[in-house]
Amino acid sequence: MKLSLQTDYALRTLIYAAYRNERITIADVAEFYGISRPHVAKVVNLLSKHGFLRSIRGIGGGVEIARPVDGISVGEVIQCSEGKTHLLDCISQKNICVIEQFCKLKSVLAEAERIQLDFLMNQSIADMLPRRREIVQLQTVASE
Repeated sequence: MKLSLQTDYALRTLIYAAYRNERITIADVAEFYGISRPHVAKVVNLLSKHGFLRSIRGIGGGVEIARPVDGISVGEVIQCSEGKTHLLDCISQKNICVIEQFCKLKSVLAEAERIQLDFLMNQSIADMLPRRREIVQLQTVASE
């Protein structure tokens, strides 16, 4: 599985928001990761639309985590951003290959996808947060 930049930025935005555990801005995320503001804005819109982030408008506005981070799975965010992706088209479509009726590759790859998704669904954004000593290093990096 290869994830799009949008999914990468979505996961990183959630990790940053969870780590900060306060209202943040698009500019905060963009500056911290060195990502363009329009890319972050697009991701924040997607994450807000799907209920991962809550947008606060007006002076002092920004975004914040909308639900407990231990209840947001990495797999859920990936599915929200990527949609249902498959390793091969024949996993989700019929009659696209002449050997389809006796091909074992399709079932092997479908099982690999299932195992991968199960694993990702059991990993929360909370599991991705840095430990205390790593937070000190992050704060040093962020202040440079």
